[in-house]
Amino acid sequence: MYRKVFLAVAVLVLVTLLGGILWVGPTMVVAPQGEIPVENQIITQVEPLQVELANLSVTEISERKATIKVAFKISNPNPRAVIVQTMDYQIFATDYSNSEQIVGGEIGSRPTGMVEFGSNYYVLLGDNSITLKETITLRGSENTPELWAILEDSTTTWRVTGDVFYNLSSITSGQENEIHFEFIK
Repeated sequence: MYRKVFLAVAVLVLVTLLGGILWVGPTMVVAPQGEIPVENQIITQVEPLQVELANLSVTEISERKATIKVAFKISNPNPRAVIVQTMDYQIFATDYSNSEQIVGGEIGSRPTGMVEFGSNYYVLLGDNSITLKETITLRGSENTPELWAILEDSTTTWRVTGDVFYNLSSITSGQENEIHFEFIK
């Protein structure tokens, strides 16, 4: 008899505790840039992540292939951690074409189901930064000899655009956020 009463009380306390955490827990919201309302003191305003183009260089070029290395620095100006799911990017050589991308890619992955095994995402701690790097290999020069000539030129102007998708790291406030970026180098 006492076991059932003890079990019922334990379950009731656990449900009340979890309900209280979900009901009263802190809420973090990413406000649009330049607009930080202070209407509710429970809501913590979060600044958007900052993205920089750390490196873009053609490291090797031959008749058959060209190797491009790209690196992005993502900084979290907030005191709490965020989860960077994926970063999509497109690279343009503006001397070749401002609208036709040379190459594009994705770093990281977005969860597709309820349980994701082997996820490729990055936890970015508060007031910290990470550098995401990728090496891209382009094959063949017969189809686009003018592109190969531009890749060999060290004065090429590059345009890099893309989006970073990230979530706040709290279970109670896991909204998805997106930052668009564009760089000219």
